[in-house]
Amino acid sequence: MQCLNKILMLTTQFSHSDPPNSQTNSSTFNPRIRTHKIYRSPEAYDDNGSKNWSKKTIPLPPNVKSITSTSNPFVKHCVKLRQSSSYRHLNGSVLVVGPTPVREICKFHETLSDRPVIECLFVLENCDIPEEIGDNSAHIVRVNSEVIKKISGVQSVDSVEVIALVRIPSTFHIVSNSPLDEDCSTLFSFPHRILVLDGIQDPGNLGTLLRSATAFRWDGVFLLPGCCDPFNDKALRACRGACFQIPIVSGNWKHIETLREHFQMKILAGHPTIGDNLNPVIKLCKDFADSVADLPVCLVLGSEGGGLSEFSRNACELVTIPMEGDFESLNVSVAGGIFMYMLQRENDKVSCATFIK
Repeated sequence: MQCLNKILMLTTQFSHSDPPNSQTNSSTFNPRIRTHKIYRSPEAYDDNGSKNWSKKTIPLPPNVKSITSTSNPFVKHCVKLRQSSSYRHLNGSVLVVGPTPVREICKFHETLSDRPVIECLFVLENCDIPEEIGDNSAHIVRVNSEVIKKISGVQSVDSVEVIALVRIPSTFHIVSNSPLDEDCSTLFSFPHRILVLDGIQDPGNLGTLLRSATAFRWDGVFLLPGCCDPFNDKALRACRGACFQIPIVSGNWKHIETLREHFQMKILAGHPTIGDNLNPVIKLCKDFADSVADLPVCLVLGSEGGGLSEFSRNACELVTIPMEGDFESLNVSVAGGIFMYMLQRENDKVSCATFIK
């Protein structure tokens, strides 16, 4: 059987000397940079090209119990949060649309000390507040269908009875360069399995990969230059709140190198077997997965639009998924799910199998 292996991975050519989120050069982490910070290169993440938002936060008066006008200043503020990555990170808040992702976020954090900070809960008039969400001390505001359509950006309100305005979680970090040699473990407390995404611009693919990484109990996700904002509204819909459940770091390849050196990580990247004679390509199989089961692993994935950059081909061990038939490629979220399932820790495989039963 002839196996044609055409896995789509890294697309964006990155500069090894220019980090995505800073104007200075260094190979060290600065994990003191936490959440609620604007991207240093917001144009790489901005959804509508607007970069010069005011830093003034628009508060919602505590006595407001309902909003009926789409021209309300707070409604306009929420629309900006949905439309612009720069504005989201400047304000440190994101809109989570629909009861299911809000419920999943609350359920995940209910036993944690860092419960999600829901600043405001918009509830469609005449709809009940889900029980899992109702216990939260959020400011509840009743809105009509026109307001909820305006805030959510969707035309049908059938599955949008609830919208939560949530603080960006403390597990999200934007790493800038610093001369200080910081402890990498402050970014990923247990970096045994880290998913690295490079140039994933489609929010649906990025969101699906985040959800798969969370489902297969990977320890974190690292976003290289060219990725869309994980708190983009379409990415949020695809991940169903997974971006609040897994550590996410935005940085560059120098940070990956520091992570590799610090934790002695093996760097793997998906790649087709054809069209590249520079490096050998390993076929993904159980024997290979078993051989790296006890090793810390970074898995690098990219979009379908291009192949691995020259640096990535030289820096990573190339791995491919054997396929039957004349297929050009797999969607990156499909390929990523296969990789992450095969490469997950053995204990998690057992837990997953038990859960499926």
